[in-house]
Amino acid sequence: MADPQQVPAVVIALPTEIDMTNADRVGQQLRSAIAPGVRTVIADMAPTSFCDSSGINMLVRAHRQAAANGTELRLVAASPAVLRILTLTGLDQLLPIYPSLSQALAAPPAPRPDTPHK
Repeated sequence: MADPQQVPAVVIALPTEIDMTNADRVGQQLRSAIAPGVRTVIADMAPTSFCDSSGINMLVRAHRQAAANGTELRLVAASPAVLRILTLTGLDQLLPIYPSLSQALAAPPAPRPDTPHK
C-alpha cells in the first residue's frame, strides 16, 4: 500500500458555470476525491467564469469535509468575476487560491495540525 504522504494531488476540473443546476454534482465529484490517504485536492476553476451562491456553499461543504479528513483543498481561479465572489464571501480566507494549476500543484503542502514539529 502506498504511503499516504506520497499520494499525489487529485485534480478535479470544474465547469465554466457553477450554479444550482450543477452544484450538487460538482460537490459530489469533490467529495469523492477527498478520500483517506489523499493529501491534496485541487478544484480547478480556471475555466469557471460564473459561480453563484450554490457553488460557494458547495465549496464550503467540500472544505469542511477536507478539513475533517486531513486533506488540503486548493482552488485554482483565474476569472475576475469568480475571484471577486470568492473574496466577497470570504472564501479566499478559508482556502488557498492559485492563479494556475501548475502553481497549485507546485505549492508546498500546508502544515498539518496533527503532525508534530521536528
